Amino acid sequence: MRYALIFQKEEEFIFKNVPERPVPSLLRGYSAPIRLDSDLTESDLYFLLANDSDEFNRWEAGQILARKLMFSLVADFQQQKTLALNTKFVDGLRAILQSTSLDKEFIAKAITLPGQGEIMDMMSIADPDAVHAVRTFIKKELAFQLKDDLLAAVTSNRSSEAYAFDHDSVARRALKNTCLAYLASLNEPDVTELALNEYKSATNMTEQFAALAALSQNPGQVREDALLDFYNKWQQDYLVVSKWFALQATSDIPGNVVNVQKLLAHPAFDMRNPNKVYSLIGGFCGSPVSFHAKDGSGYKFLGEVVLQLDKINPQVASRMVSAFSRWRRYDETRQALAKAQLEMIISANGLSENVYEIALKSLAA
Repeated sequence: MRYALIFQKEEEFIFKNVPERPVPSLLRGYSAPIRLDSDLTESDLYFLLANDSDEFNRWEAGQILARKLMFSLVADFQQQKTLALNTKFVDGLRAILQSTSLDKEFIAKAITLPGQGEIMDMMSIADPDAVHAVRTFIKKELAFQLKDDLLAAVTSNRSSEAYAFDHDSVARRALKNTCLAYLASLNEPDVTELALNEYKSATNMTEQFAALAALSQNPGQVREDALLDFYNKWQQDYLVVSKWFALQATSDIPGNVVNVQKLLAHPAFDMRNPNKVYSLIGGFCGSPVSFHAKDGSGYKFLGEVVLQLDKINPQVASRMVSAFSRWRRYDETRQALAKAQLEMIISANGLSENVYEIALKSLAA
């Protein structure tokens, strides 16, 4: 490794006795929040992903590659082409997973894909269906190709010791839980059994909730039983129940709007409690798949809830209606459906000024 310090706007560096073309690892150890454009090639980024000793730069290389990969696959999906995962990307993540020198918390972050919202924010016309399909494909394909490494990480990071809040313990849990989530996406019997075992044997709420989240990815009786069991165990803890609502609200399982509608009648939910509303209704609005469902069911659900909520707490209702504020970023079909709900809200009798103002601004945005 050679270091080069840059003091001028433009500088030239000549490396002697270097057998291969050097790959720059830029701004090593630099902590200021900046946005950097560079001419690093994909080959350079794959090299950094697999080898960079600066953990942030290694993570950044992976995120850039993941975003490029996702955009490329989104285009393929939209053109109905067969999706395929670049083997170099898989190999880069495998190298990170197999490392014995890297911090476990870093490994957990490095193998985590960019979120659906992040990718949609970078699109000229957001396509929730394509982004969701692509991210799901990548996650499952990584889980399939890295299954042995992921299983090894889960096994080696189990602990029967008492809960401890220190870096090593937090890092261990983060890595185990991230790997378990990947594996559960395969929805295979052996992996489901593994996740159930992790759920039942967890010695603390953090790991039990992570196992529940892993199981909740796939619809079915196992999911329903685990959710009910978790609620029965933690129903006296207000904050945990809020997390329980949010987990179900943000789910990407098909037709989740129906599940969220049912949860409105759950005895632990109270429309008069802002935090419960933020967990359930706000969580649902944060789901790119369910809220932006092509049939408009997510928009219709929110429109109806906003009118109910406005009679109870106009301030919270106005915050919920702001989920419509970016409706023009989507395709024409979704725009028409979202616009119809905003117009319905504005025309409602007895509407509060809070909600009217936000809805009107959203409509005109």
